[in-house]
Amino acid sequence: MTAVGESASAPPRRTLYGRSRGKALRPGQERLLNVALPRVEIAPDALGRPGLFPFEPREVWLEIGFGSGEHLIDRAKSNPDVGFVGCEPFLNGVAAALSGIERERLPNVRLRRGDAQALIEAAPDAFFSRVFILYPDPWQKRRHHKRRVVSEATIEALARVMRPGAELRFATDIDDYAGWTLRRFLASPQFRWTASRADDWRTPWPEWRPTRYEAKAHRAGRGSAYLTFVRYAATRSALAKQAGLGQLRKKADRRR
Repeated sequence: MTAVGESASAPPRRTLYGRSRGKALRPGQERLLNVALPRVEIAPDALGRPGLFPFEPREVWLEIGFGSGEHLIDRAKSNPDVGFVGCEPFLNGVAAALSGIERERLPNVRLRRGDAQALIEAAPDAFFSRVFILYPDPWQKRRHHKRRVVSEATIEALARVMRPGAELRFATDIDDYAGWTLRRFLASPQFRWTASRADDWRTPWPEWRPTRYEAKAHRAGRGSAYLTFVRYAATRSALAKQAGLGQLRKKADRRR
């Protein structure tokens, strides 16, 4: 997964870390990549253009790093009136997702094989109503933390392309990555964390379908954190300013 640099003032980096493919593809997977992928693959600048989907979606949701597509396919099947955009650099994962799209005959999924950063940069303002970042590569060594997909610059970029009130859902089985992500979102004036008690982040979302990766992590004794952040309709500073103006108006009314 491409990591956006931690500094918003630094030039964006497009280095793709990690493997782009695994074991040799089977003939059926090769066929999917050659025949099915061109039907659903999009370029970053396709977002916002007419005809992205064969219907007018109620909302558009984005999944960054969809792995083998288990969650993406399940959500698309359950929400046929929503358009889904999935990004994944791992070729074998793309082939697995294509298999699910073909099997379920899903017209509401579009894929990008590769870096999500270019797609986010090209997306129109307030385009996505929901974003998923589920079990991203934790890059656990300290010297590799800069490779993590969650960074201040990524959060700033996502804030621009998410609608006011849009949700960002993040899941990980690595405690350090949960803390890393939480600190960065709490520092953002554009998002709020929805949890009010511990069970809110220990319990998956109501419609959650466990993935094979999650099941493997739980068998190994690792729990999961499920973090939900909501895009503010305005920045915290703007909200504070509005609140201050409201108090001034009340005082003025009392003096009349």
